Formats: sequence, structure tokens, C-alpha cells
Amino acid sequence: MPDAQVLIDAHHHVWDLDTRPQSWLDEPGHEPIRRSHGVDDLRTAATRPIAGRRLERTVLVQCVASVDETREFLALADDTPLVGAVVGWVDLTSPAVGDVLDALRAGPGGGYLRAVRHLVQGESDAAWLQRPSVERGLRAVAERGLGYDLLIRDHQFPQAIRLAERLPGLPLVLDHAGKPPVAGRDLEDWERSVRRLAAHPHVRCKVSGLITEADPAKWTVDDIRPVWETLLAAFGPERLMFGSDWPVCVLAGGWNRWAAAVEELLDGCSAAETGAVLTETATAFYGLDPARRKERT
Repeated sequence: MPDAQVLIDAHHHVWDLDTRPQSWLDEPGHEPIRRSHGVDDLRTAATRPIAGRRLERTVLVQCVASVDETREFLALADDTPLVGAVVGWVDLTSPAVGDVLDALRAGPGGGYLRAVRHLVQGESDAAWLQRPSVERGLRAVAERGLGYDLLIRDHQFPQAIRLAERLPGLPLVLDHAGKPPVAGRDLEDWERSVRRLAAHPHVRCKVSGLITEADPAKWTVDDIRPVWETLLAAFGPERLMFGSDWPVCVLAGGWNRWAAAVEELLDGCSAAETGAVLTETATAFYGLDPARRKERT
């Protein structure tokens, strides 16, 4: 069993703007995070424990559609004990996707590649995940024992649900709970979609990215609670995992403020349920090594 004091952050990013520009940071409102962010910055920011657990392992998630970025992240994971897994990017539409995955896994840090992701939220095709070329690519992902991070907005649930139906052998995790319209407070359609997706037992969900879907300046735990209660009822704690979405969460208060909110949301959960959300679900989904050495001091 994982150490009772271990906290897993199942979703964070790093970027070096001198090496790889991030065009999305040019959008208005992103000024507070429009600089380079590295793992050392995360260590400095993430100081608050949740339910007595302190951050010890993370899952580093791709930012841009770049195999080179994925190679860089794998090498970083190989040299950084804090990073236990990488969610990378490959061109799922390419006939050579299997060869690319194999090359990544054979390269430096390749053993830390545990899943892939594509920014489906930016695709205008309402059935992008059902394109034959994409489905072929996702089958190649599944054949290699890797998972897939679903990054969608709430109106894109139908294609995610269809994917879960068609590929039951592909482990799926819903990033940021499907970006519910927290600020608008009209959650009925989102709730219905979440329950339909959660009906597929191979789907997990990240409790992440919610504070930036609320009012970043004025959100409270009560704003997030209806989403949390729906996720808890639909997935159960054994299929939920904590993620910070750092440094994007800085736009809405930062890592420690989100951690405090999660601890409040977990009030009333048993020790086993809390352990699932904070440690065990992510450990199992991403194949994190509980014996990996602790961060160097």
C-alpha cells in the first residue's frame, strides 16, 4: 500500500518560454503565468499538506502538440524524482503513431510515458475522437498499455462517451472533470453527461482545473461543492484523483489555496476514500512506483 503521507498531484505542467513558446499564454488574462515555470517552482509553491499528506509525486502533462516537448518531459522525469509519470503527445492521426510511441518509450526516460493527450477542446469537429485515423491511433496507445487523458469541454461529452463505448480496453481519465460551467452555475447538462461517462468502469476523473472554470477572483468552496458532489456520486472516490493544474491554477489563487479547498471538500470522507482521491487512484492509473526514491534535498 502507498505511504499514508504521500500526496500525488496527478496534473501539472512546466514550460520554458525560451525553449518552447506557448502561444495560448498570449491570450488576455494569462499575464500572471506568462513566464517560464519549472519543477523547482512547483516545489516552492506546493507547501500545504492535504489531510496530513505532503506532495511527493506528480504527473507531468503535455502543454503543446509537440513530440519534442514529450521527449524533453521524459528526460526531465528521468532526472527528477518528484515526477513519477508523463502524459505526452503524439499525432494520433499519423499511420506511424505506433513507431513514434515505441521510439519515445525506448529513449531517455521512456519508461515514464504512461499516457498521451490531445487538446480535443480546441477541435471544431464534433466527432474528432471518432475519426478512423484517430481511433486507429488510440488503439495503438491501448496496445502498448498506455492510457489516454480526455481534455474536452462540456459540449464535447458525446464523443468522449462514444470513445469509452468503442474502446473499453483503453484506460481513460477525464481531465478537469470535463470543464463544467462552474461560473454559470447551470450544471444540469454537465451532470447528465458525467454520469453517462462514469457508467464505463474504465474511466477515471481528475478533480482539477475547477477553480479556473469558476470566477477566478471570487470563487469559494461552495461554488465547487456541487461539482464535487456530482463527481463523488458518479465515479466514487476510487475513480477520482486530485490534480492541481499548476501553474494554471495561479490564475485563481494558486496551488495552496486549491489544496485547502480540496481538504474541505474531503471532509466527511473516510480515511480510505481520502487515500483513494489523494494517492491511490493516480498511483494505479499512471503506474507510479511507490518505491521510487524521495526528492533529493
